[in-house]
Amino acid sequence: MRLLLIRHGQTPANVLGQLDTAHPGPGLTELGERQAAVIPDALRFDSIDTIFASTLHRTQLTARPLAVDRGLDIQVADGLHEIEAGTLERRSDHASIRTYMETVFAWGAGNLDVGMPGGTDGHAFFARFDADIAVAAASGATAAVFSHGAAIRVWAAARSTNVPPMFAGLHDLDNTGVVELSGSPDEGWTLLSWAGVPLGGMPLVDADAVDPTGEALDAS
Repeated sequence: MRLLLIRHGQTPANVLGQLDTAHPGPGLTELGERQAAVIPDALRFDSIDTIFASTLHRTQLTARPLAVDRGLDIQVADGLHEIEAGTLERRSDHASIRTYMETVFAWGAGNLDVGMPGGTDGHAFFARFDADIAVAAASGATAAVFSHGAAIRVWAAARSTNVPPMFAGLHDLDNTGVVELSGSPDEGWTLLSWAGVPLGGMPLVDADAVDPTGEALDAS
């Protein structure tokens, strides 16, 4: 089957560079709403059988235009939400952002015992995300799954058989960027494309936003 992992549209926290992972989370900015609105046309030639979204408000708002356009229900899944920031929640300083991103990328590299400060570990993240991806994989030939920057990047790179886990840390995933895979939970997944820019293209990129969960990990 074919899996389209779509990051949600821009939120106020994305603009401010904040780690914002708690439920129910913020809505979308004006730009985020425009990013969501162009998704149906951007995917006009893609056959989509089912639409899934996380429990956070922003993914469901991003999925809504596509769901309305295709006449499909949004299936809200408990395990697709963003990787919880623990005690780093709402922080935007460099040290906190780096700790968060180094932790999640360690999980992607297979170091699942590493714990997020005041939060969970990689075992718990992959267990919940894998479970809901399995449901999506059984739902049709193509599923659009609306999730989050860190969660998509870490899961896709770790579960793809044709790229190294470090791929996630080296490649951006902007708001409404899409990661496309084919395969199944049993046979494994192949990364087909990693479109880091918004589905509507460069006019929907906010170059001034500080967006840590979508940007490549810097070397400093």
